[in-house]
Amino acid sequence: MKKLNVSWNGINDPTGYLFSFAKSLSCVVKNSPYTDIAEDIIATSGFAFRMWLNTELCPSALSIWDFGQQPIWLSSGGLESTFVSCCWQPENVLKEARLDTLPKIKTSIENGVPVIAWDIGVLEWGLITGYDEDKQKFATLSITGSTDDMDYSKLGNREMPMLNVVTITSKTNKKQEDIITDTLKLAKSHLLGEEWCDENNKKGLDVYPHLINFFVMDDTKYATCWNMEYYLGTYAALKWYAWKFFEKYKFVHLADLYKTVYDNWQKAFDLKKSIDITIEENRKAIAALLKQAEAYEREAINFM
Repeated sequence: MKKLNVSWNGINDPTGYLFSFAKSLSCVVKNSPYTDIAEDIIATSGFAFRMWLNTELCPSALSIWDFGQQPIWLSSGGLESTFVSCCWQPENVLKEARLDTLPKIKTSIENGVPVIAWDIGVLEWGLITGYDEDKQKFATLSITGSTDDMDYSKLGNREMPMLNVVTITSKTNKKQEDIITDTLKLAKSHLLGEEWCDENNKKGLDVYPHLINFFVMDDTKYATCWNMEYYLGTYAALKWYAWKFFEKYKFVHLADLYKTVYDNWQKAFDLKKSIDITIEENRKAIAALLKQAEAYEREAINFM
């Protein structure tokens, strides 16, 4: 088997819930010739600024977007990619899509770059890190950290019939100042909720009042559930990448704003895990942190 030595080591995940696509993307870039933008790409592709919230706190809301935007968003951050998507199709159609993507996966592995794929260990994004043509198997790295083998035939057809594979092929000649300009545009678009979203999801900064409401309402079932930990942990980790992007490129005011935004989300996440959320004062403390984060992100939009 041709297999790359890849792990999640070196990918900053302050909560343990960094969104699986963003974490996979950063890891792929870190294990490519373009490692210098491994942190940047989470911001420049827009993922540091995406916010979706299912009204029932279903975690799957974070993984539902217009997948066709992926190569566009990666190009915005200065990377060229290939992308194959085939969702909810019969096996004969999935098989054709699988055959189409196999050469792309093998080429990427031969070039020393792992591949992003959906549902290769758990129902999240993860990495294909190798292949064995004789055994018709992939080597995989799950977002959980576990490594395994997976039959070629299971790609896009493990727990659900959704094939989504992204390979990073090269770096563009896009100027850094143009990447920064487009990042600001993409960030503002996401925060204003301009991206397509399932009708059962809230998006952009409109996420804040609905999320905060779960902590001020009398019914505590949403505030206390694990799904809330997932949402707080996911967005806290993403906000860290927004902060670090602005800090790196000397956007002092935006860096200061997003440092506070990140700190507040991180504190809210830590409180959710460590205190009794059934107590009203504790829920109010989390709500106050999120309200301040919202105010700072709204200020950031005006500055952008």
